[in-house]
Amino acid sequence: MSIRFDDRVAIVTGGGNGLGRRHCLTLAERGAKVVVNDLGGSLDGHGDSVTAADAVVEEIRRAGGDALANNADVTKLCEVESMVEETLGAWGRVDILINNAGILRDKSFTKMDMDDFKKVVDVHLFGSTNCTKAVWDIMRDQNFGRILLTSSVSGIFGSYGQANYGAAKAAMVGLMNVLHLEGAKNGIRVNALAPNGATRMLDGILPDEMKELLPTRVVSAGALYLVSDDAPSRTILSAGAGSFAVSRIFETDGVYLGHEASVDDVAENWNRITDETKMIAHTKGGDQFTKCLQTAARELGIDLNRTN
Repeated sequence: MSIRFDDRVAIVTGGGNGLGRRHCLTLAERGAKVVVNDLGGSLDGHGDSVTAADAVVEEIRRAGGDALANNADVTKLCEVESMVEETLGAWGRVDILINNAGILRDKSFTKMDMDDFKKVVDVHLFGSTNCTKAVWDIMRDQNFGRILLTSSVSGIFGSYGQANYGAAKAAMVGLMNVLHLEGAKNGIRVNALAPNGATRMLDGILPDEMKELLPTRVVSAGALYLVSDDAPSRTILSAGAGSFAVSRIFETDGVYLGHEASVDDVAENWNRITDETKMIAHTKGGDQFTKCLQTAARELGIDLNRTN
């Protein structure tokens, strides 16, 4: 089986460098028309230049592909909407959105300036939300859409010195969960990628010989699967160094302590509360809510069917 993207139109934010660049090139290699969006700023988000996006577009065109450069600032909804309008004007549809744009402003929380916290969240969370909002109704109307949000192990598991980045990347999971539910009836599938690739974000952090183990091409292989016609939805895919794995959020079976439970009761039953032997993965928030109600009703002898 060879996955192709012929006749598909993709927008990739942060497409001028690193993983975004590789996503753009690989999509184009497999037939997609690609909008390469990149503000052209530094790693910490300062400055702007369309040069990076232009270079990727030129590379795609030299290889026989079709691409457009765009330097919309993803934190500005009006610019994002203009980018989407330009895409529709050129190709008439938007099938794929890869939210890849991001910046870093790392410091320990005690030393972190709140403006830096807000800026990182603005680019990653609100930037992704702006772009997704701008294409959402288009995808609903055409009953097809593939949206990829870029999360991170920093958000899923935590990384020292990245409170801003980790908070924004964890938010990608919550956004994915809700959009998956809202988009399902219109053929929109929403996933998250937790990548480990040798990009400029790792400059000065890892030695060159270690970065050689983290090629961006293999990360893009995972990204492209998550936006393909046969993609799953509501999946967090970790990809890096040739390895792929899925991260999931589970809840323990838990313990019913009653409506009069005290903090002492919680403390005394902590080992039972945290027992992982019967963990389950909920598919929506309502599942957890229903579980709580059903457990309480069972313990109190209430027939929920008679209360409906």
